[in-house]
Amino acid sequence: MGDLFLVRHGETEWSVSGQHTSWTDIPLTDNGRAQAHGLAPLLNSHHIGAVFVSPMKRARETAELAGLAGARVDADLREWDYGGYEGVTTVEIHRTRPEWFLFTEGVAPGPPEHPGESPEEVGARADRMLAKAHAALANTEGCVVLVAHGHFLRVLTARWLGLPASGGALFQLATGTVCRLGTEHGRPVIAGWNIRPS
Repeated sequence: MGDLFLVRHGETEWSVSGQHTSWTDIPLTDNGRAQAHGLAPLLNSHHIGAVFVSPMKRARETAELAGLAGARVDADLREWDYGGYEGVTTVEIHRTRPEWFLFTEGVAPGPPEHPGESPEEVGARADRMLAKAHAALANTEGCVVLVAHGHFLRVLTARWLGLPASGGALFQLATGTVCRLGTEHGRPVIAGWNIRPS
């Protein structure tokens, strides 16, 4: 069975400013497009059996620029719903909630269409996505690639390793990078993290 590759989308204006970005559908910056394009040789050096991508523009554009053809859009790959913290930075949140930590406390409630998600809800979504990835790995030759977002992919990595969703806090994830999840002696491992083209 192949490995699971995680691709965080390229840089956006809000990833630079540190604003929480879930449903706000902003594009990549010029640097973000360059980051995504630079991933193509790295990814194309592997046999890829299936690609899944978040519905957000920044993820779909990253997949396209990285040369990942035939990507299947999957809503389970969307970013953590930040609710009332959409567009707000951690620094701003800490002015009124100095002890706040996303991976344990979740977010403030948002509008009805984006109420926010708890760490456990994001973990359940990551589990659903991992089930799909495992099925794809079992039914295709080669690796499976997921193109998505920083906080969600961190939670998904924690769940791959059998950790609670809050374990995603342990894995810093940069824009425009590739991570590789695999197994060693039948146990899940991280085989590579924050890989950039050489």
